[in-house]
Amino acid sequence: MEAIVDQLSDYELERGKPMPDTIHAAIQSNLLFELKLRYREQYRSLSELSLATVPDGTTPDVAIYPAFALDYDHRTARRADPPLACIEIQSPSQSNEEMVNKTGIYFAFGVKSCWIVVPAMRGIFVYDQPGHYTFFHGDEILHDTLLGIDLPLTAIFE
Repeated sequence: MEAIVDQLSDYELERGKPMPDTIHAAIQSNLLFELKLRYREQYRSLSELSLATVPDGTTPDVAIYPAFALDYDHRTARRADPPLACIEIQSPSQSNEEMVNKTGIYFAFGVKSCWIVVPAMRGIFVYDQPGHYTFFHGDEILHDTLLGIDLPLTAIFE
């Protein structure tokens, strides 16, 4: 086991997930852009934000909070308040089971909506509760009914 740990990057050790590749980075950027473009008055979307989830903390690819002004005088390394939504982008080395397990952690933390982006399928699972999701793919519009978010998948996967 030590040999495997030695091969992990600092990023992987710190965040407990694979280092992003070009596809992952592009999708994450597209999500952040589309969310800010369409919902900047309602939401603040944050990338790679550490959350104080149990037992060890997590770092979703994107966390969506209600809109708030930044407070430059008070910085926190790990937020204890749950975001409205967490978005995870699946890497080739991550199993479906691993991704679904993350939704359980987020829902237990108080998150209302979890998205699992599956680049290989060009699709997104939107969970509104543990074990219950809607799958969007192709030219569809993603609808997160809990948050009132509608995003064209073509813009996310371009």
